[in-house]
Amino acid sequence: MIGLRPRNGWVIWLSLAAALLLSVAPLASFMEIGRPLWLALFLTYWTLALPHRVGMTTAWLLGLAEDVLYGTLLGQNALILTLITFLVLTLHQRLRMFPMWQQSLVLMVVFGLAQLVQLWLNALTGNRPPTLAFVLPALVSALLWPWVCVALRGLHQRLNVN
Repeated sequence: MIGLRPRNGWVIWLSLAAALLLSVAPLASFMEIGRPLWLALFLTYWTLALPHRVGMTTAWLLGLAEDVLYGTLLGQNALILTLITFLVLTLHQRLRMFPMWQQSLVLMVVFGLAQLVQLWLNALTGNRPPTLAFVLPALVSALLWPWVCVALRGLHQRLNVN
């Protein structure tokens, strides 16, 4: 690691911008309740792969961008993404050792906790959804984790991002 200069950082930012676009892409109304947490998935991958480049500051800035994009309370998504990144950084060494299915299970819990915090924040502001189906995106995101991880790992290795 000593002597390695950061290269191709634009790939990280371009993928995170793509995740922002995916998070607002139109879906059919019946699929909207299970919309994956694209930005959290991409941010989790880059945090696991390059913790020295992508961390809580990046999560906070992307969360503010997501707040502006969604028109939600400023800081709400920033808090959620920072919480996810904190938990991923805390579990970083363990997550890297786990097989993909165990990573998915752990990330389902992490994303579920983040969704419950978001549910709590929505309840405080008076915008509470009626059911606990609000945690369904955590399940969908955990199921998508292996494919997102493989796709971003291929991009990471092909373009030699460090």
